[in-house]
Amino acid sequence: MYMSICSYTLYGLVLVIYDVIVIGAGQAGLSMGYYLKKSSLSFLILDKNERIGDVWRNRYDSLVLFTPRSYSSLRGLPLEGDPNSFPTKNEVGDYLERYANTFDLPIQNNTEVHRITKLDGIFHITTHNSSLIAKNVIIASGPFQYPKIPKFSKELSKEIVQLHTSQFKNLSQLQEGTALVVGGGNSGTQIAVELAESHHTYLPVGKKLRYLPLRFRNKSVFEWFDKLGLLKASNTSLIGKRIQKMGDPVFGYELLGKINDGKVNMKSRAVSGNKDVITFNDGTSLRVENIIWATGFIPDYSWVEIPNFLSSTGSVKHHRGITE
Repeated sequence: MYMSICSYTLYGLVLVIYDVIVIGAGQAGLSMGYYLKKSSLSFLILDKNERIGDVWRNRYDSLVLFTPRSYSSLRGLPLEGDPNSFPTKNEVGDYLERYANTFDLPIQNNTEVHRITKLDGIFHITTHNSSLIAKNVIIASGPFQYPKIPKFSKELSKEIVQLHTSQFKNLSQLQEGTALVVGGGNSGTQIAVELAESHHTYLPVGKKLRYLPLRFRNKSVFEWFDKLGLLKASNTSLIGKRIQKMGDPVFGYELLGKINDGKVNMKSRAVSGNKDVITFNDGTSLRVENIIWATGFIPDYSWVEIPNFLSSTGSVKHHRGITE
């Protein structure tokens, strides 16, 4: 497809101006590239990683998706293998790299964006080693910028091994003794069950966990969600609003089974810590040697220096992805 690239003069320098610059080459950024490739728009995708898919390869070794391959593929290229099986994180990373190569998407790796400004209707993107300009910018960098770790972690002994899920790879990183996994989402629950094979493991949560099966009547639960229209429900619909209020479930009854078998000891929410002791919401305490913080991430858009981009709470102001 033919693409036109214009030029722009700034301080006497003639710069190339793209129609679109996409920031982030994960599944969202690559999907945008797939559709942009079908247009006559000039575009470039920027990604800070050395290889496409590294954002998946760098996660913990045992990570397996809870969506089957048939619901983990991007448009135009099925994920190889049994469509009803669940891919590993390395398979997803390799698939994303193959996707970018298959459609010959223009991607610039090892490029971290430090700043975005807007002047005379044109976006100026400053990276660690270059400056780019575009008529439109798509931010597909994801919400996982900085690990969210409770402040009381700083009060704990340096003898405790503390790792955020973004740092955890496998059991070899831990020392002997009790392991505490703080956070009862899908990652936290999966890691707690893994640690329980070799460590006395505790999982503190703020509220009762809700579990859903990976399969129901020999079909993926996501296939049932699809048939019921849940996957395409907008956030403003009655169903969408109810789903948002419910929060994220934990997928996999086999995880629930191992927790009910007593392999993972449940605790109430962790509220404070001192030296090597963690105190919980019910007043009990526990001495620990290892902590995995499965407490999520904090989004950071401070590098987008454009008025009215963020709300007073720091979230992006948008309507179905389109900002002011």
